[in-house]
Parts: sequence; C-alpha cells; structure tokens
Amino acid sequence: MRFLLRLLSLLFLASAVIVGIIDSIQSVASERVLLTPLGAALFSVNPDMLSAAEDYFRSHISAYVWDTAIEWMLLQPAFMVLLALSLMFWLGAFKRQPAAGRFAA
Repeated sequence: MRFLLRLLSLLFLASAVIVGIIDSIQSVASERVLLTPLGAALFSVNPDMLSAAEDYFRSHISAYVWDTAIEWMLLQPAFMVLLALSLMFWLGAFKRQPAAGRFAA
C-alpha cells in the first residue's frame, strides 16, 4: 500500500514539475506571469473527462460538493494542486522511525 501511495506521489510531483515548467516558459515568452488553472490543464489532456466527472459528482455524491469544492479547485493553478496532492500521498505513505532507534529491543 505504501508503495502505491509513493508511486502516486511521484507521478503527481512529476506532473507538477512539468506544468510548472510550461507555465514558466509561457510567462517568460509573454513577459507577465501566466498560471494555468487545473481545469484548463485537465481539459487540454482530455476534454470529456471534466464533463464526465461533473455528471458523476452531481448524480452519485452531491451537487453541493461539485459547486463548492471541486469548482474552486479547478480554478486554482495546476502546479499548486498537483504539489498538494503529491504531498498528501507522500504523507500517507510516510512511516515514522521508532523513537528508541533502529536496533532497540
């Protein structure tokens, strides 16, 4: 289970770096700060995915969840959301070392 969480963390981190590089290249080219919203990034990957996710949330979970949390998240910069997801998965896979040390009985 920890391996899967670490793998997801790595994938989200790599995606965040790629989106951050694309944003920085666009910002330098246009001479102003441009940040790609998560919704626009997901739409460029797969246009049907957002409408399918909205239909699923509205029919199975709640329209309130989509209208408040998910729409807000889709408007945030993509690299920040991906970094936050990477951190959450990494924290889920984190295992604390024993306080007494490695070789304590």
